[in-house]
Order: sequence, then structure tokens, then C-alpha cells
Amino acid sequence: MTKQPAPANPVRRILAASLIGTTIEFFDFYIYATAAVLVFPKLFFSASDPALATLESLATFALAFFARPLGAALFGHFGDRMGRKATLVAALMTMGPSTVAIGLLPGYDSIGIAAPILLAIFRFGQGLGLGGEWGGAVLLATENAPPNKKAWYGMFPQLGAPIGFLLSTGTFYILTQTMNDADFISYGWRIPFIASALLVFVGMYVRLKISETPDFVKVLDNNQRSKMPVADVFIKHTKAITLGTLATITTFLLFYLMTVFTLSWGTSALHYPKSDFLILQMISMLFFALGIPLSAVLADKYGRNRMLVTATIGIMVFGLVFAALFKAENLPMTGIFLSLGMFLMGLTYGPIGTALAGIFPARVRYTGASLAFTLAGILGASLTPYLATTLAQNYGLTYVGYYLTVAAGLTLLALLGSRGMMKDPAE
Repeated sequence: MTKQPAPANPVRRILAASLIGTTIEFFDFYIYATAAVLVFPKLFFSASDPALATLESLATFALAFFARPLGAALFGHFGDRMGRKATLVAALMTMGPSTVAIGLLPGYDSIGIAAPILLAIFRFGQGLGLGGEWGGAVLLATENAPPNKKAWYGMFPQLGAPIGFLLSTGTFYILTQTMNDADFISYGWRIPFIASALLVFVGMYVRLKISETPDFVKVLDNNQRSKMPVADVFIKHTKAITLGTLATITTFLLFYLMTVFTLSWGTSALHYPKSDFLILQMISMLFFALGIPLSAVLADKYGRNRMLVTATIGIMVFGLVFAALFKAENLPMTGIFLSLGMFLMGLTYGPIGTALAGIFPARVRYTGASLAFTLAGILGASLTPYLATTLAQNYGLTYVGYYLTVAAGLTLLALLGSRGMMKDPAE
């Protein structure tokens, strides 16, 4: 029996499906990050010690990063066994209901200790879904891309991060400007969590319209599916998963320093008004979004590894001037600081998905790329707001910058060690 070729996916449909999905997922993820700083310490934890409540809230924020590798392993298994399309739909349907449930959750005053426990469970669900979302979206783009445009196609799901952040931060900004504090704490913060259900339906509709990627169809045609993708990744591709994880650490650490930590520190220790700081962060997201396509173009022209090495060296230098730029009572300088940090973030984030996809064969690519990315999230982001806050409180902001520089040095070594591995995924 003659095997039929996979139906071609129109370029616009591919890029829309990868971009819309990650935008929704990151919107859901970031509204939690913003609420974890502005709302949750007051609502879901004991008010007897505000500083402790903030740290406990940041701890639940970190929980999702430990769930993400489990999501990567779970959804990666099915993505490499059953296909990219169905798995992406399932990942979206895991994260969406978890986010809506958070928006409906009663506070500590109503149900006591059950409030933070349920919050942690739903946050875990968010992490589980995003762990399966990112890798599939990247593969949907790169496995349909021409050989000379892998990084360009692969940057579309990456654009979901700044767009999702702008949507989430913009929503919270509008709410804080149109409501008094009492109404915002009482019910206003819940609006974006519940409204995200509408975005999930849009994402579902778009993804159900796409067909399977050519690379996965080849795996099926050649009977090359792995029986246990997770085991194969760690046993047969140990170097790839190790270097891929270490090469991605700084991407996560920089992002959550420039978003969650700076928002918390800037509005508390440096006493910037929340509204002013949220505006600065939204402006910085434009520089993040600018860096992503720029880095993709350069990566396709000069190589992904070279682009990532250059961006990482820039981040190392940025860490050394971190404290000098992030100061109280200097809003313009703080704006420059945030924009510069997020532009560097865009330069490293743009090609990283395509680079990780390129170090694993198609039969375990969903699992391998997803695990490398999510394990880096644990090492580079899960405890970053907590550790950075502790360093800043005890030693000053200079040591937060050192923290970033040391992590970037580790990433640089991993990138140098992975030269030659970050190739075209079709090769």
C-alpha cells in the first residue's frame, strides 16, 4: 500500500498556531507571576507576617517550574509517540482549566490553609500544561520550516512570551487604574484568570485546523517511534540533554529577574508606584519582542550557537552593572535598565527553541527539547525571585548581578561545549 505524503500546512496557519498557543499559555503563566507579587501574599496567606507571605507566594510561583519537566516528560512521550498536533491540544486543555480555577479560588480568610494548598495544586497544573506546550509549539514551527529559515520560523512561538506578558501586564495595569485597592483585591484580579477561558477556545480552534508535521510523519513511515522517549533521551542523548539544559539556564534566570524580582523589589524596597513600574515593564517587553526576530535573522545567517554565545557574553556584562542601573528615585534610568535587560533576553530567547530542537533526532525531539527547556527552568528560574530577594535583602543588589553573571558564565561554557550539535533539525 502506497503511503500518502502528509498534507501541507499553509505557512500562515503554522505560524499562527504556534504563536497563538504560546501567547495564551504565557498569558496564563504571567498573570500568576504578577498576582503572586501584587495580590496573593495578601489573599492566600496569613497576614501576620507580610514579608513571609510574599516569600511563600513566590514559593508557589516556583512550584510550576518543578511541574514543567513532568509535563515535558508526559506530553513529550505522547508527542513523540502519537504526534505533535494532538499533544498540543491536550497541553492547552491542561493549562487553561488550571488558570480559570485559580480565578475562582476563595482566599485564606474564607477557607484557611486550604487556600494556599489549592493554589499550589492549580499552579502545578499550569506548569504541567506549559511543560508540554512549549516544545510542541517550537516543533510545529521548525519541523515545517525551510532549511534556511529554521530560526525564523522557530522564533514565532517565542514571540508568545512578550505578547503574553504585555497582555497580562496591560490587563493588570488597566484593572489597577480603574479600581480601588479594595475592589482589586476582592475580585478585580480574578478577571484575567477567568477570561483566559475565551483565549483557550481560540487556541483550540486554530490548532484543530492544522495537520501533522512532515518530520513526525517520516518517523511513522519509517517505523522509528521510540517506545520510551524519556529513557532514550537520558540514556542515548545524555550529552545533548545536559548541555541543552545548561545552555538555557541564563535565559530563564534573566527573564524572571527582570520581571518578577524587579517588580517586587522596585515597588517595595525602591518605593516605585505599581502603575509606573508596570508601564516600564510593558515598554521593556517591546525591546524583548524586538530582540527575538533580530536574533533569529542573525542565527539563520551566522549560526545559532554563535548568536547565543554573543548574547550570553552581553548578559554577563549586564550582570556586572545591574546594581548601578537599578536604583531608587530614578525612573528613566530604571526604564533603561529594564529595556536593556529585556533586549538581551530577546537575543538569547529567539534562537534557543530552534537550537534545542536541533540537538535531538525527530523520534525523541518533542521529549528532548521540552525536557532541556523545562529542566533549565528549575535551575534558572524556579527559585530566582526568592534567591534574588534574599541576596538583595542581605547583601545588596550588587550580588544579584553577580548571581546573573555566574549563571551566564555556566551557560557560556555549555554553549562552547555544544558547538557542532546545534544544527538544522532536518539534518
